[in-house]
Amino acid sequence: MKIIIVTQYFWPENFRINDLAVNLVQRGHEVTVLTGIPNYPEGRFYPNYGFFRNVRQDYNGVKIIRAPLLSRGSGTGIRLALNYVSFALCATFFAPFLCKWKYDLIFVFEPSPITVGLPALVLKKITAAPIMFWVQDLWPESLSATGAVQSRTIINLVSRIVKLIYQGCDKILVTSRAYVTSIEKYGIESARILYFPQYVEPIYKPLVLAYDASERAIMPVGFRVVFAGNIGAAQDFGSILDAADILKAFTDIQWIIIGDGRMRTWVVEQVQQRKLTKTVHLLGRYPVESMPRFFSLADVLMVSLKRAPIFSLTVPGKVQSYMACGKPIIAALDGEGARMIEESGAGIVCPTENPDMLAKAVMRMYGMPEVQREEMGKHARDYYTANFEQNMLLNKFEEWAQELYNYANSRNV
Repeated sequence: MKIIIVTQYFWPENFRINDLAVNLVQRGHEVTVLTGIPNYPEGRFYPNYGFFRNVRQDYNGVKIIRAPLLSRGSGTGIRLALNYVSFALCATFFAPFLCKWKYDLIFVFEPSPITVGLPALVLKKITAAPIMFWVQDLWPESLSATGAVQSRTIINLVSRIVKLIYQGCDKILVTSRAYVTSIEKYGIESARILYFPQYVEPIYKPLVLAYDASERAIMPVGFRVVFAGNIGAAQDFGSILDAADILKAFTDIQWIIIGDGRMRTWVVEQVQQRKLTKTVHLLGRYPVESMPRFFSLADVLMVSLKRAPIFSLTVPGKVQSYMACGKPIIAALDGEGARMIEESGAGIVCPTENPDMLAKAVMRMYGMPEVQREEMGKHARDYYTANFEQNMLLNKFEEWAQELYNYANSRNV
């Protein structure tokens, strides 16, 4: 099949759509990606990229076409809004000229913003190809949940855009079953909504590092509680730091944060102000290939989200990464994410925004026999294999794509 993927983010930015696109090429499909100029998460264009530099590239057989956008800057306020709007407008305007070939399927990857669906609607008009839309983040709910937007007028406007996009899609894929009700309220019948959870790259697996592995020198010595991923408002770092503060007398417990994000500066300042430098460590961002190696040195992996209705429906993508590596998990989550951890037996769940309960969960894991933590890690790996294994999900994707292509062709005959 000839597939065009519409996504604001793509290689060299680190998103799962990179791996999905390459896998589709390896399975014999012809894949083109319409994307923006890479600038996430630093907020400035990557070296050697710009409005007229590297606008057409090849990535492991994937053809890349880049539309102009304004960089996200600090990732807040009007600058972030302009980043979102500029890609949507430029990709929509240039799509008929840059992507004028015949396609069998339009696939949209939507971690945020929802406006990435607008150029896909234009492509559908000019190519008659069906749209498959992969929802990673519910809008407008996520805007109000993070506090990014409080204006009811803007929320209502975004809701109308969401309705337009959803109703223009032929199939909507969701990463959480709990998303279905939120999407149905826009007049989308349940038959058009399919559950397609995130998988992770095969590099995520249980590892035993060599004694002289470089990661061992980077990681502090002690009982290692590791958080990996975005350091943002949604991840509730206030509660994480409060819990670390509660347990700071236990100097053997080391809180290790691997990643980057717009809250990183605030977290660094809080660590210094609270005198947590001996137990809380921000290691920075590392390539995705390094993450399973760091995970192998963790005693427990941690995931957290703020308390909000939208987040209770969400399963953070890092949960699958953690599970695939066969490590026990502490989850400060509500709703669907908490249900998954409890159902799998992969770790300990505590309520969101509750530092006392998070501290107790860490102490419980800290005092647990190692063999019991290993058993939780085994449950995590088994659950991942049964529910999120890459080839199984790619087979489903191909099956749905072929069905959609056949149906669209039968209507056009």
